[in-house]
Amino acid sequence: MAVETQTPLKRIYVENIGQHDGQTVTLHGWLYNKRSSGKLHFLQLRDGTGIIQCVVFKGDVAPEVFEAADKVSQESSIQVTGMVKADTRSKLGFELGVTDFKVLGESVDYPISPKEHGVAFLMDHRHLWLRSARQNAIIRIRAEIIRAVRNYFDQNGFTLVDAPIFTPNACEGTTNLFETDYFDEKAYLTQSGQLYMEAAAAAFGKAYCFGPTFRAEKSKTRRHLTEFWMVEPEVAFMDLYEDMDLAEDFVCFIVQQVLQNRRAELEVLERDISKLEAIRKPFPRITYDEAIALIRKHGPEEEHKNFPWGEDFGGDEETIISSQFDRPVFIHHYPAEIKPFYMKPDAENPKYALNVDMIAPEGYGEVIGGGQREDDLEVLVSKIQQHGLPMEAFNWYLDVRKYGSFPHAGFGLGIERTVSWICGLHHVRETIPFPRLMDRLSP
Repeated sequence: MAVETQTPLKRIYVENIGQHDGQTVTLHGWLYNKRSSGKLHFLQLRDGTGIIQCVVFKGDVAPEVFEAADKVSQESSIQVTGMVKADTRSKLGFELGVTDFKVLGESVDYPISPKEHGVAFLMDHRHLWLRSARQNAIIRIRAEIIRAVRNYFDQNGFTLVDAPIFTPNACEGTTNLFETDYFDEKAYLTQSGQLYMEAAAAAFGKAYCFGPTFRAEKSKTRRHLTEFWMVEPEVAFMDLYEDMDLAEDFVCFIVQQVLQNRRAELEVLERDISKLEAIRKPFPRITYDEAIALIRKHGPEEEHKNFPWGEDFGGDEETIISSQFDRPVFIHHYPAEIKPFYMKPDAENPKYALNVDMIAPEGYGEVIGGGQREDDLEVLVSKIQQHGLPMEAFNWYLDVRKYGSFPHAGFGLGIERTVSWICGLHHVRETIPFPRLMDRLSP
């Protein structure tokens, strides 16, 4: 017996309105803005995919429809029926000549008006601020970046391996971790899935994890969040220089995907597209020592002229370095003493680590950190002891070396800093739908 199937109703969205030129359609959405001129109401309908102007002419609709269009308030949910007409004055290229209009859900005293609002006010109303054109564009670009991340690794033979969010140990000590009670045991919210990806690399050769990470740093800079998303690939039998090759190719792919698929959103943000079009291989590669020389030569302050060897770089130093290049720059071979216990020293000069950071151009700071991992069991045990970390928490991690150790490398890319750079944003708080900061846990 044949089973009868029903074709689902295909709703029409603003982003596809060009496919219906000359047709009468019904759209659903919210009133983004409105202006009136005598016998005309110009309603801007947004449906999440775009904004279209709907023209209500008094002579084309019933009196009660024209009155309803006159009284409708900002962000009321509405249903609009009309004919799609080409209009070269519109950025969309089309407008709607309205024949019918209904208010589905009234919005009373919507708090975010077209006037200017302070950042604190907007963050308190983040759940509503997301409806604005600018925030919509940012989150769409974020989604495109995430899509590109997954596509790149999925298309290049990597296996997605989910790392746990509750962990018994820390990658770099516990001072910047959120501690929680785990059935009478001490646990932490993860700051990285890297250690687990090292085990995954031994199982799958090429693995990556992608998920939320947490840092309890008491930092209020424009580059820091307490909760953010990170993607971390790890590859067996890969060295530091191959690691840089992978990171370079990966970032170029992301940027090209955004340029190809989200150019309209970049225009909404008034992003200088030429800055992104310059992101092509190869990226410059400099050592830590060469980076120190750049800081001392180009730093504007006296403290930069005498920047001490052996210190890590902060935001100011990263900005000085990046200002010398038109694309991301790799900085590799930092002093081993300032790097985590799992970073492998350079055999030719052990005072340097086989690590690398990628610094984004235009002063956006570090977007990638990684390097080659220590694969010698005895050396790793010694380093865990030197860092004062609990050996029992790392027994499983040491097994990766105990049972068939192998050279391997990887990195972590922070999604929010990448979004901030590609969108050209001043503060990272706009890069994630609901940011978590030192002073913000709501909405």
